[in-house]
Amino acid sequence: TEFILLGFSSSPALQLCLFGLFSVLYSATLMGNTLVFVLICLDHRLHSPMYFFLCHLSILDICLASNNVPLLLRNLLGQGRTISFAGCGTQTHLYLIFALTECVLLAMMSYDRYVAICYPLRYALIMSWRVCLTLAAVSWAFGFIFGTLQASLALHLPFCGLYEVDHFFCEILGVLRLACADTTANKVLIFAICVCFLLCPLALILFSYLHILANILRIRSAAGWHKTFSTCGSHLTMVGLFYGNAIFMYMGPGSSNSSGREKVLSLFYSLISPSLNPLIYSLRNKQVKEALLKLQRRR
Repeated sequence: TEFILLGFSSSPALQLCLFGLFSVLYSATLMGNTLVFVLICLDHRLHSPMYFFLCHLSILDICLASNNVPLLLRNLLGQGRTISFAGCGTQTHLYLIFALTECVLLAMMSYDRYVAICYPLRYALIMSWRVCLTLAAVSWAFGFIFGTLQASLALHLPFCGLYEVDHFFCEILGVLRLACADTTANKVLIFAICVCFLLCPLALILFSYLHILANILRIRSAAGWHKTFSTCGSHLTMVGLFYGNAIFMYMGPGSSNSSGREKVLSLFYSLISPSLNPLIYSLRNKQVKEALLKLQRRR
């Protein structure tokens, strides 16, 4: 009827330090992404395809962090490490939906930047609002369908013995280790989904940025170089970290210390990436800064 989450450490002093660190990162995630969402909604100058996708990214980051971190903070305070079977299944399901959706959304964002830089005169025609809504809907639909499929197959397995998940939340790999049945089909499905949601989007992103780089080389002005690199450089950095960690975690070779590696890598999706995305993607942009100043003057 319930699982036990082992978390990071049993040392009270270390748990208190981790609680303080994770609380700061979680607060930064909520405030930063909420601020980006509010600014994009209120300022009509930010009603463009790029900020439309950033708005969805902010929603995903808030949902992904809120799905995992509150339970982690409760466990670090010593308020109990148990989670019901239904709660564990819900957490696994939502985690897969949000993570897979973000994989597809990042590829859509790179396509948007590719069109904006390589076809600036046709950008408004190609990236119409109908196209943007379709791309966003496809991202959420793919995440929901394949996340539900993967979670359903995992949670219908029989579980026996110790119900101790060696993780700080009900991560899919940690849950599968507790099954007392053959999990080969689940692992094959995980690998297939990784190919579709990690390798294929990453290939599309690299293809887009190769064309962007070729287009940048034709720019003669230093201002044009700076503007293009500032727009795409940070995006490419976070994309590399996001997909690189995911590929290493779900497609890398297993080891005896794989659970410890998975905990550290999962922190990137749950805390580090959601807390950095508002700063890297949005809050450094000139238009977003102007919208923030405008909102402060209005208040």
